[in-house]
Amino acid sequence: MSARVKFVRNSPLMRLAPAGALALALLVPGAMAQQALPTAMEDEIREFCGNIADAARDQRYLIQKKELEELQAGVDERIERLDERSQQYRDWLQKREEFMRVAESQLVDIYKNMRPDAAAEQLEILQPEVAAAIVMKLAPRLASSILNEMDSKKAAGLTSIIASAAAPDLPEDPT
Repeated sequence: MSARVKFVRNSPLMRLAPAGALALALLVPGAMAQQALPTAMEDEIREFCGNIADAARDQRYLIQKKELEELQAGVDERIERLDERSQQYRDWLQKREEFMRVAESQLVDIYKNMRPDAAAEQLEILQPEVAAAIVMKLAPRLASSILNEMDSKKAAGLTSIIASAAAPDLPEDPT
């Protein structure tokens, strides 16, 4: 048996055994350290992420705030343009209404001074709504004289428009 032990002791494998044991002794704690390292790194990573989470959230909020401010500026600019256009429209509408009042009063005065047969001829040519508006502004005696001179169907149409204007609650076609 001792020959056998000598053989095993003198074998190249036996000469490497102390080095292997040493390497194994060095590797085992390293392996333990690597297993412990991920949990330590995970904790460190969590701590790092936790530390920068507030800063990252604040940065996102600042970016979102900047975007909202830009959008608000765009909306404010559009509102300002709409206000300007609205004011221009109101000014134009006021000028138009003033013109219409002057023109309407002068137009009614023109028809007041016309002979009933000439006024009837002119009103038959106009749009029925315009003709009815003019007849409504005339004195009843003059309006009846003009309607008397008009074609009966056109006079009836104007009378219908005038009646519906006087009673807006009635439906246009009661049938």
